[in-house]
Amino acid sequence: MAALAGRTGSAVAWAEPGHLPRDTHSEILRGAALVWKRLPSGWTEGPFLGNGFLAAHVYHVGGQGNQLRFMINHNHVQDQRGQWEAAIGYSRLGVGYFTLTFAGTITGVDWRLDIENAELSGTVTTTQGSVRFAALILNHRDVMLVSTEPSPGEDGVAWAFVPLPSSTTRQQRRPPDYTANPDPAVAPGHVEQPMHAGGGYTTAWKEVRHGGRRLLAATIAYGYPDSTGRERAIETVDKALRHSPDVHVALHRAWWQRFYRRSLVSVPDKRLQSFYWIQLYKLACCTRDNAPVAPVFGPWFPERGNNWTQIWWNTNVQVTYPVANGANHPELDAITPAFRRYHHNLEGNIWPELRDGQTYALCHPGDWQLRSGPRYVGKPGINPNDHTGNLIWALHNTWVTYRHHMADEVLREVIHPVLAKAVTYYARFLTEGADGKLHLPETRSPELANAADCTYDLSLLRWGAATLLQSAGRLRLADPRARQWADIVARLVPYHENENGVMIGAGVPFAESHRHFSHLLWLYPLQEKLERRTFEHWASMQSRWHGYSYAAAASMETLFGNAEQALWHLKFFVDGNIQDNCQLTPNTMYREGTGFAIESPISAAQSLLDMLTQSHGGVVKVFPAVSAGWAEASVERVRTQGAFVFDASRRAGRTDWIRIRSEAGEPLALRHGIEGEIEVTDERGRRLPYRGEGTITIPLRKGQSAVVSRKGVRPDRPRDVPAQGTAQPWGLP
Repeated sequence: MAALAGRTGSAVAWAEPGHLPRDTHSEILRGAALVWKRLPSGWTEGPFLGNGFLAAHVYHVGGQGNQLRFMINHNHVQDQRGQWEAAIGYSRLGVGYFTLTFAGTITGVDWRLDIENAELSGTVTTTQGSVRFAALILNHRDVMLVSTEPSPGEDGVAWAFVPLPSSTTRQQRRPPDYTANPDPAVAPGHVEQPMHAGGGYTTAWKEVRHGGRRLLAATIAYGYPDSTGRERAIETVDKALRHSPDVHVALHRAWWQRFYRRSLVSVPDKRLQSFYWIQLYKLACCTRDNAPVAPVFGPWFPERGNNWTQIWWNTNVQVTYPVANGANHPELDAITPAFRRYHHNLEGNIWPELRDGQTYALCHPGDWQLRSGPRYVGKPGINPNDHTGNLIWALHNTWVTYRHHMADEVLREVIHPVLAKAVTYYARFLTEGADGKLHLPETRSPELANAADCTYDLSLLRWGAATLLQSAGRLRLADPRARQWADIVARLVPYHENENGVMIGAGVPFAESHRHFSHLLWLYPLQEKLERRTFEHWASMQSRWHGYSYAAAASMETLFGNAEQALWHLKFFVDGNIQDNCQLTPNTMYREGTGFAIESPISAAQSLLDMLTQSHGGVVKVFPAVSAGWAEASVERVRTQGAFVFDASRRAGRTDWIRIRSEAGEPLALRHGIEGEIEVTDERGRRLPYRGEGTITIPLRKGQSAVVSRKGVRPDRPRDVPAQGTAQPWGLP
C-alpha cells in the first residue's frame, strides 16, 4: 500500500519507501507484511506499532460503525503508590485512545502493516467515500504520526482523544481503600493526568493540514514525582510538526533496516517464516536495552484491561527475551540493564527481617525498577510461595545473553554479584539431612504444588551455585563464599523421582496436566542433563497446556534431536489451535481466556531458532533438528554462545556449508552435521587445522573465521529458500 505522498513527501505526508534496496532481507520482510481486508475488532486482531516506549494498537469497536480507535500507551506510565503490592501500587495505567470518526459507516478496509519499515498504511472505505492513511511511531522519538487524505464526502473526518480512567484494572487482592487517580485536566490539544503519588502523564497532539491532506502528531510524556510531563509533551509535538516529516521518517526507516539485517532466517514454511520475523518486529516494538522490561501484554494496554498489570517474573519475562540472543539483537536486552541499574531494589523483595545487605530475591509481579511493594518472596518452610526462584531464573537469561557476547564486564558487574546474593537467599534455608545431603524446606513449584526439595528450586539453586564457581574462576576472584557454593554443588539433594521420572518434589508426583514446565527446568532451559522419561510424562497430558507450553515442548524436543515432534508442537500452537481456552490470535498476539499476553508467540520464535541452532555446553550445533520435510534452510549472522556468529546453508535435505566467525576467541567445538568428507578453510580458501569428525574443534582467534563445507562446495549468499506450498499472510486477509 503506497504512502500518501507518493514518491515525494510534503509538510503533512512522507515519501513511500520505494528507494530502499530490494535485497534478500527486503524480499523476506515484504512477504511477512500483515494484511487486513476485514475490520479488526480489538487487541487480538488489530495492527500494532511501537518503539520500545510509545505504542499503539488500531481497531474498531462494535456498535461504532463510523469510527476507528488508535489505542496508545507508554512503557513508563505506571502508578507510584508503593504502599500496595506492585500489581496495584505500581500498576501499569491505561492512557487513552484517539478516535478517527468518519462521515459515513465503514464498509471496508485494505491495510498493510509493513514490518520492514514499521509502518501501517491503507484505505478505509465508507458509505460516504474513503480515507487513505499512513501511520507509524518514530523509532527515535516518542511520536506517533498519522497522515490522512480523505476523498470528497469524507472531508469532515476528525480526530478526538478519549482518556482512560487512571486506575489499576487488577481486581485480585485490590485493597478496600484503593482509589483511582484524580480526573484529568482536559484542554485543547492535550490531556494532563495527575497521580495521587505526585507527577503524572500528559497526552498531547496536534493536526496540521495542507490542501486535502492532514498530519496528526501525538505523544505521551510521563513525569514523577514533580512533573506531569505537560510542557515536554506539547514541545515534542510542536517539534515533530516544525518541518516536513520526511527527515524523521528517513531516520525511522534506517533504524529498522539496520535492525533486520543483523541476522537472517529462512525456511520453506513461509507462514512460519513470516511468523518468526513478525515476532522480531513485535519484540523491537515493545522493548529496548534502555527501556523497561516488557510487562505481560507489552506496551499495548488492553482497553478492557486485565489482572496482569505489571511484569511477571515467574515465566513471562524469562520466555520472552531469549530469541534476541540467537537473532543477534543485544539492543533488545532489557533484563541485564534492569539488574545493573536497579539491583539495589531487590532487597526490598524479601521480608524485612531477612534483609542483611547480602541477600536478594525477586517477587512477581514487580515493576521495571524491580520493586514489588509490600509483597515478598516466601520463606521456605515458613510461608512458601512460587516466587523463590524468580531471580535466579531471570539471571539465567542474563547469563545466556552474556554467553552470546562474552562481555566479561557484565559477568563481573552484574551477574556474579547479583547471583551471589540470590543464592544466599536459598542457602540460608538449607538443612543437612540424615543422608548427609542438603535439603530445601517446602517451597512452591510455580502454579503447580508445594513440596519440600522442590525440583524447580533445586535446579535453579544447583545452576546458580555452579555458575558462581565458574564465573569466579573466569574472573579470577578469590570469593570467600566459594566454599559454600562448592558445598551446594557437591551435596545438594538429587531430584526426587518415581516411575514417571522427576517429580515436583519430595512425595509430590506430577499427576495432572499443567501449562507450567517448572519441574522440567533442569531440562530446558538450564540443560543440566538429557532425560526423556520426565518430559514424556509431562507431554502425555496436554489438556491444560497453554501457548508457551507448546513452545517449550518444541524446544525440548530439539534437544533430543526429534525434529518432527518439535515441529508438530510448534505448528499446533502457531496454526491457532485452541487449547484450554488459549489461542494465538490473527495478528500473532495471544490470549488466555479473556487475558492478553505476548510471551507465548515470541517464545515460539525461539523454538524455531532451536531447530536451526543450539550452543549450550560449549558445542555449536548447526541445523540440529530440522524437519525432513524442509529440504532447504538458510541462516545468516545467527549468534551463539561463545560469541560466535555463523551463516549456513541447507539444500536437498543436507547441510552444504557453514561460515563461522569468532568474536571473542573462545574455544570452538562445532557439530556441523555435514555428511561425507569435509573441508575446513579460512575465507580465502586456505586450509585450517581441526580435530574430530562429527563434532570438530577449530582453533580460531578473535575476529577469525572458518568455512566448513562438503568437499568441493563453496559458500554462496544467504537466501530466501523456496516456499513449501502457499502461505496466507497474517492479519485478517
